[in-house]
Amino acid sequence: MLSNEEILEINAELAHAVTKASASVDALNIVQHHRGWLSDEAIRDTAAMLGMTADELDAVATFYSFIFRKPVGRHVILVCDSISCWVMGYNPLLNLLKIQLGIAFGETTTDKRFTLLPISCLGACDRAPAMMVDEDLYGPVRPEMMEEILRKYK
Repeated sequence: MLSNEEILEINAELAHAVTKASASVDALNIVQHHRGWLSDEAIRDTAAMLGMTADELDAVATFYSFIFRKPVGRHVILVCDSISCWVMGYNPLLNLLKIQLGIAFGETTTDKRFTLLPISCLGACDRAPAMMVDEDLYGPVRPEMMEEILRKYK
């Protein structure tokens, strides 16, 4: 069940939307902001509010890299695996992150601090290799920077 606050925020978005379905990404982001991720129940309840089926809204949710359909850590690290980042040092960056965090792609650290995910493009080819932690973009990321970057996120 959506909370009163989630409903109010979604209704505020719907007031500016051409159709209810056109506000689907905004609605998903609102619910995710409150819960950290989107469960099947959250998808179902949000879809009902938007006049969509759960399958239709799930198709929207799974299309976007910033919508999480399973629990994630307090901080999400997205590592760009585009061709530019790959050529400029993607593998060493990813290997260092895996070692320092002790996890692989799709996993969350045991303390629930970080989740490590790939992303096809961060739009930062001029700063490759690039990664994003929450909403903070980093690049070009060098091995000697990694400890300092991770230390910022408690």
